[in-house]
Amino acid sequence: MTEIKKVLVTGASGFIGRALCEKILTKGWQVRGIFRTGSDLSRLPDGVEAFLIAAIDSDTNWVDALSGIDTVVHLAARVHIMDDPSVDPLVEYRKVNVEGTRCLGIAAAKAGIKRFVYISSIKVNGEGRASAYTEDDDEAPEDPYGLSKWEAEQELHKIADKSSIEVVIIRPPLVYGPGVKANFLRLLKIVKCGIPLPLASIKNQRSFIYLENMVDAIITCINRSKAAGHTFLVSDGKNISTPELIKQIAMAMGKPALLFSIPPFLIQLAGKFTGKSSAIDRLLDSFTIDSSRIRKELEWNPPYTMKEGIEVTVHGCGSQLTVSKYRNPC
Repeated sequence: MTEIKKVLVTGASGFIGRALCEKILTKGWQVRGIFRTGSDLSRLPDGVEAFLIAAIDSDTNWVDALSGIDTVVHLAARVHIMDDPSVDPLVEYRKVNVEGTRCLGIAAAKAGIKRFVYISSIKVNGEGRASAYTEDDDEAPEDPYGLSKWEAEQELHKIADKSSIEVVIIRPPLVYGPGVKANFLRLLKIVKCGIPLPLASIKNQRSFIYLENMVDAIITCINRSKAAGHTFLVSDGKNISTPELIKQIAMAMGKPALLFSIPPFLIQLAGKFTGKSSAIDRLLDSFTIDSSRIRKELEWNPPYTMKEGIEVTVHGCGSQLTVSKYRNPC
């Protein structure tokens, strides 16, 4: 690749986006961060050029945002929502994730952008299975979010086929780190509260990726010429069972891991009765990634171990884990 001069990051105010912008700046590159109108810019790293847009969809005008840019990292998306209240979730996902991505891709190609790194999702491959997913597997998204990310990938490949833009796809599993939300944060809170969990006998395996490892993988895909045109599955490289994950979280907190055993089918039954089947499945099922391709082809190795990532996450989420005397966050 030619020398990187200026990187455009969509979703710059998000969980991954903020960390990526900070890392880009340490490399001496310029970064222009895309923010939705009304976003909180107070945590914007010094040195990031903020560019506000009203929405990401089929009508977004990207001309000014792409001026002077040579590399795009597209993080912004309508994220996966449990129990989506939309009448037709797929329609809503497609507006942002498919049409919005297609619009940006076309504009980037017209602007002469050299490389377009798209952050997709491992949900494009499916919802988990006994064996690890690889880049050679057929795509099998099972929900509207995963389908929209897969359709967006296809749109970008079509654009690349008709232009000189280099598209790189990254499909991560769950990304954790300071500021993590949703199920991973709930698990941290439960361990912090000392609530015993009936998961000691679970023998599953799951893949995760620590935030700083994810950012490092993105930087690698920006830098390496061999990345052009490829899709990469990324992870910390070490799969872990749910009980072992809880033990590592507890150790980082300096607390005992309170685990006991009951048959998994009883846990699943409890999930059905409480309407928490999806969350329970994520604790019980296996969902793993083989990330050897990016390691071999781009010589990428995650700079942090999972143990280090969990320790930083626990300490970095301190204020999020504080138990209110008025409301138990667990």
